[in-house]
Amino acid sequence: MIEFYLDGRSGVSPYLQLVQQVRHALRLGLLREGDRLPTVKDVVARLALNPNTVLKAYRELEHEGLVAARPGIGTFVTRTLTDASLAAHGRLRKDLLRWLAAARLAGLDDESIEALFMSAFRTSSQEDIA
Repeated sequence: MIEFYLDGRSGVSPYLQLVQQVRHALRLGLLREGDRLPTVKDVVARLALNPNTVLKAYRELEHEGLVAARPGIGTFVTRTLTDASLAAHGRLRKDLLRWLAAARLAGLDDESIEALFMSAFRTSSQEDIA
C-alpha cells in the first residue's frame, strides 16, 4: 500500500501531491490493479489534512480511470501506467542512487540536488524537442 507524504516547500497543493504520488506509483509498478489506496480517514489522520482534500484527489484519480471507489470497502486501483520501459527502471534507479550519493559527497544539499537535476532535466527535454 502507498504511504502518502506532503512537501510543504514544493508549492504544489496537497491534493495534487496525492494525485502525483499515485500516478508515480502506478508508473513505477509500485501500485497494481486491485491494490487498495489508504482510506480517507487514514490519510487525514496521518497527514492532518481536510477530508475534502483527500476526496478531491481520489475523485480526480477516479475521473482519470485510474481508481474506483467501492462504497464501504475502499478505493482500488483499476489500471496501471507502467509500460515496456519498466524493465529498465532497476538499473536506472541504481545509477541515479549513485549519482545522488556523489552529489551529497560533493556537498550539495537536497534543494541544490533538486535544482541541479531539474535544470539538467529541462535542458535534456529542450534538446529532445530541437
